[in-house]
Amino acid sequence: MSLDANPSIARRSLADRVLRRGPLEAVATMIIAAGVVMLMQPFSLALYSWSFATTLFGTVMFTIVSKVRE
Repeated sequence: MSLDANPSIARRSLADRVLRRGPLEAVATMIIAAGVVMLMQPFSLALYSWSFATTLFGTVMFTIVSKVRE
């Protein structure tokens, strides 16, 4: 059976590869780390201003992603 005959198999495998807990948790952790770095840097007031929102977004993303299947 070719993949052209059943396109849902290709979509499902793509979703299974993308929507995995490990890579999404890594992305959320990097966002949290970027927010903390933005908070501690002394050069840019704009980065400092967005640091809390960035850290909060990463934390919420990590909380949601932790509910995703492995």
